[in-house]
Amino acid sequence: MGDTRLPERPLVSASGLAADLAARDAAGNPVRVCIIGAGEMGTDLVTAIRQMRGVEIASIVDRSLTRAKPAMEIAGYGDDASKICETAPEISRTFEAGCIPIVQDAHQALSHDLVDVVVDATGVPEAGAELGMASLEAGKHLVMMNVEADVTVGAMMQDIAARKGLVYTVGAGDEPSSVMEMYDWVTALGYPVVAAGKGKNNAFRIDAVPDDYREEAERRNMNPRMLVEFVDGSKTMVEMSCIANATGLMPDKPGMHGPDCGPEDLHKVLCPVEDGGILNSRGCVDFSVGKGVAPGVFVIADMRHHRIRERMNDLHLGPGPYYTFFRPYHLTSLEVPLSAARAVLYGTSDMKPLPRPVAEVCALAKKDLKAGDQLDFIGETCYRSWAMRADEARSLGALPAGLLDKGRVLNDISKGSLMTRHDVAVRKDTPLYNLRCQQDAWLGHEAVA
Repeated sequence: MGDTRLPERPLVSASGLAADLAARDAAGNPVRVCIIGAGEMGTDLVTAIRQMRGVEIASIVDRSLTRAKPAMEIAGYGDDASKICETAPEISRTFEAGCIPIVQDAHQALSHDLVDVVVDATGVPEAGAELGMASLEAGKHLVMMNVEADVTVGAMMQDIAARKGLVYTVGAGDEPSSVMEMYDWVTALGYPVVAAGKGKNNAFRIDAVPDDYREEAERRNMNPRMLVEFVDGSKTMVEMSCIANATGLMPDKPGMHGPDCGPEDLHKVLCPVEDGGILNSRGCVDFSVGKGVAPGVFVIADMRHHRIRERMNDLHLGPGPYYTFFRPYHLTSLEVPLSAARAVLYGTSDMKPLPRPVAEVCALAKKDLKAGDQLDFIGETCYRSWAMRADEARSLGALPAGLLDKGRVLNDISKGSLMTRHDVAVRKDTPLYNLRCQQDAWLGHEAVA
């Protein structure tokens, strides 16, 4: 294990979030976070929060009761820093004794009076819907690291949170919220956004399956299924759709373009066809597989006013009219505690869906599927995610990828074909399905399945 010693506390400015958190810390009233999920993302959260002042862990939900202690060990906690708890009074006693409660029952943990804000670090849409709704019903702010759930039912959860006076937010640090930060900055200055997106991490192999990546996943301390979700493009489709639904930017075509261009050429390629680019319309989400873009994010702005272009050229940013604003990194889970803090202290969201989704994450078959086959989970063997305009997806009867787990194939589906309601029966006995039906009705749409 590496060095887990905490560095000396940095000097805190007189204003801003750091100062406000330091004041909460001094008052003995830190922001208290319930972390659901102790896997890779949850471990990052535990470690990140331990570095902070004014934020602390109220509980860790670990369904198997096997991963929370290793997560705490990696973060630098001792063996006696946590205790498995089964009841609310036991959670209270453990916390008051200076230990972190480890809880198997998520509902028991998230509803506890100690908790100010819940972070969903499960990455499973079904869990996101069930536990996200339970958090809101318990009166807790909700930070969603589960982007798969957000693109399936995020609009409904955001509306419910707002009506309850609570914050629903996608967590800071991942590509969607990192793009959102730049998007807000560019649009606040008044410039139209032509395209926004990210560099795709990992190789792009659309037929990847976990068995092919098991060795690499183990070497990188990852779940093979999660690695494949990145490799086959599913995660990119989910993340770009999340950005679309928070900004109104849309996929320019199903699956987007995904050009092979570096940071210096993004604004030359992801611009309208009439200006030498590949976009059929302005205001798009897309991604690049070009060298040097990942793990960064970008926003391309139209800044065509002659005075603005003159100044931008003076600043060595080129002649325009299109300019790429590029950040060569994103910090994934490490920034998420900031979203939790801002939700509690300021009642603000770093990123939330618009009332009406403009994009849908659908799915294409990874292989030939036969009637009677049972579908597996995203990142496995049956399908990969596919981003589409929401209106086009509805017209084709395309199913949200988030609903496909354990669905049943009704008619043969050829490899590469869109998964539709005509060919797949999804499970209808889950909180995720019920919440999606509620969202469809709220939006005035026919139930998706």
